[in-house]
Amino acid sequence: PHKKTSRLGSEKMTMPESDWILPHTQRLLDSFQYWTGRSLLDVSGDAHDRARQLFEAPFALMSHNTAADPIFNYGNRRALLQFGYTWAEFTQLPSRYSAEPIAQEERSALLAVSRSQGIIENFQAIRIDRWGKPFTITNGILWNLMDEKGAYIGQAATYS
Repeated sequence: PHKKTSRLGSEKMTMPESDWILPHTQRLLDSFQYWTGRSLLDVSGDAHDRARQLFEAPFALMSHNTAADPIFNYGNRRALLQFGYTWAEFTQLPSRYSAEPIAQEERSALLAVSRSQGIIENFQAIRIDRWGKPFTITNGILWNLMDEKGAYIGQAATYS
């Protein structure tokens, strides 16, 4: 149960410091480039600069892992604000909780198509924030994440 009146302060919205975030940022960028032929974001600098730029990007970006019930493992500032979670909360959340129970079948079908094709562009979906308030994603892109050896490691999504 979450209080509907609480809002996240900017101090809760900082990029996490971990050795994992730098290679994951690069995997997000590289996998998007692989599937679309486009850059997710024009980034520059070293790995820390690129991670910070992606976290502060002007679009929502999130990813989940390959668990049987996938858990979000990344959300940039825009995604965290939209969904209403801190990094610590979001990265413990099964990604199915981003959709209302009635929309689970549609969400599962979307993920399955993306998993088999590698990418879905221009999808539209209704998602819910931590308080159950719905919002619409339009022009979404959902793609498979790959590691440096090309192995499947999850899925990512972005929308403006």
